[in-house]
This record gives sequence, C-alpha cells and structure tokens, in this order.
Amino acid sequence: MAAGSRVQVPTEVRRGEPFEVKISVRHPMETGFRVDDMGKPIARNTIHEFICRYNGTPVFAANLGSGIAANPYLRFFVTALDSGELKFEWVDDAGERGDAAATLRVTG
Repeated sequence: MAAGSRVQVPTEVRRGEPFEVKISVRHPMETGFRVDDMGKPIARNTIHEFICRYNGTPVFAANLGSGIAANPYLRFFVTALDSGELKFEWVDDAGERGDAAATLRVTG
C-alpha cells in the first residue's frame, strides 16, 4: 500500500460550530479486474474500513469498496466540542493499516 495522506481541517474553530474535514488517502484501490503488462490479474486491494475519531470518540466511519477511485478523497463535517486531535485509521484488503492525525483548537 502506498503510504501517505493529506488532511485538511481548520486550525481553529468555535465551540459548537460544525467544521469541514477533508482527507485524501494515497492508495491504488485495485478492483481485481485489471491485469498487469504480462496479462496476470492484479489482486483486489481496496480500503474497506475507514474511521475518524475526535479525542477518541468515533465521529465518522465508512466501508469502502471497489467503486471508489484510487487515492480516495473523503469530506465530512464534525461539530467542534473541545480542542484536541482527529485521528484517522484505515485498513485495506491486504490487511495493511494506515493512519493520519490533525490537531484542532476550539475557542469560545
């Protein structure tokens, strides 16, 4: 699995306000329907589980499949409660795990 991701969250948000979370995960998301240059099938390998936790509490989860393009991009909203960390984790069909994190400062 290709490592890396890009996370975008505001650095500061007011308590009680929703804020936008964007994450792009580097992953080939192989469907299992393609073949390599030698005609050999490329094994299916998609991210099948994705979760975001805000200070340890799950706030977003998704089950992905072969209909999702390579380097999946996810966008969702979370309500600001307290300053802390958003942690993202995902698992693909090969059992490889990935993660990312972002810090959020809540005011007011």
